[in-house]
Amino acid sequence: MIRTRLRLAILFLMLVLPRGAGAVEGDRQVFQAAVEKARLVIHGATDIEAMRPLLEDFQALRPDVTLDYVDYLTNDLFREATEACAAGKSVADLLLSSSVDQLVRLANDGCAVAHRTTERVPDWANWREEVYGFTFEPAVMVYDERRVPPEDVPRSHNDLAELLRQKSETYRGRVGTYDIRVSGIGYLLAFNDSRVAPTSYGRLLESLGRAETVTRCCNNEVLNELRGGTIAIAYNVLGSYAYAAHLRDPHLRIVLPRDYTLILSRGALIPATSREKALAGAFLDYLLSERGQKKVRDASFYFSANGPLPRGVDGPASLVDTGIGRPIRIGPALLAAQDQAQHRRFTGEWSVVMRGRNPEITPR
Repeated sequence: MIRTRLRLAILFLMLVLPRGAGAVEGDRQVFQAAVEKARLVIHGATDIEAMRPLLEDFQALRPDVTLDYVDYLTNDLFREATEACAAGKSVADLLLSSSVDQLVRLANDGCAVAHRTTERVPDWANWREEVYGFTFEPAVMVYDERRVPPEDVPRSHNDLAELLRQKSETYRGRVGTYDIRVSGIGYLLAFNDSRVAPTSYGRLLESLGRAETVTRCCNNEVLNELRGGTIAIAYNVLGSYAYAAHLRDPHLRIVLPRDYTLILSRGALIPATSREKALAGAFLDYLLSERGQKKVRDASFYFSANGPLPRGVDGPASLVDTGIGRPIRIGPALLAAQDQAQHRRFTGEWSVVMRGRNPEITPR
């Protein structure tokens, strides 16, 4: 009876809410057109609240298009897309994911169609016109200034490793990061850490293990632990989610590591089985356009390659000009991260070091 009433309530909201208000159904949100002439189904490993300004702005340009957005975890999105491709089944018109290595794998396996855009895209954020990056998101450290004194604030990967060595009891169980066994983006960032700076990555991983680091599936879960006071420092969180959390709680402070800062460009791909390829291409063009990029910077993901850092972020004036920023290039090199033997070996070594730190999560 309760489920029936819930379904009826959701149906009622879908019928009565005005365009752009959205009707919620679990992890799905429908932005209903006043008079629908087309429907675009987007599956994204990107929080709905981060995408909302972009979805609503696109709909302002195309008020006859209903946008059907479903939020996923990265690994679940990849699994469904892979299965749909193998079966020749259409489940989404456009895929968005922070785990760009998974998108490159899909494209390499013939599961994407090329889309030629007239918008300007950096070379490192475009592969074969099949996977495009549309954001500029540094991997950052976040700390609670009420729980971390100024002298303890780490400003590099080595600083964090040394802090956990010197003050192991103070920060035992007080640091959080991804569980790379269940998080595609967590795995991608850790894999690139190991490639960019293998020595410092090894030292930091050992320190994180000894500190009984709290591991969670995703950005928001790590940040919720930080906001709730369970942990004091979050490592390798995407800057966009971190800054959104900072806006809600200014005591959460953001640091861009000074030795190097990984930069992710969240990816977009049009599946080969998309029913609305032209419409998906129009939305992709919007994301890459000057208008879309301004909305990305001002309302959704906050960081940009050419603009200043968001107010209050501790870091260099320009990640690009200083050479500190290390973009994760969207291209065939990412296939190494998706090699199954490599994936098992890397997550296995990680699990040995971090084993027992988060027993409620079962490796996949």
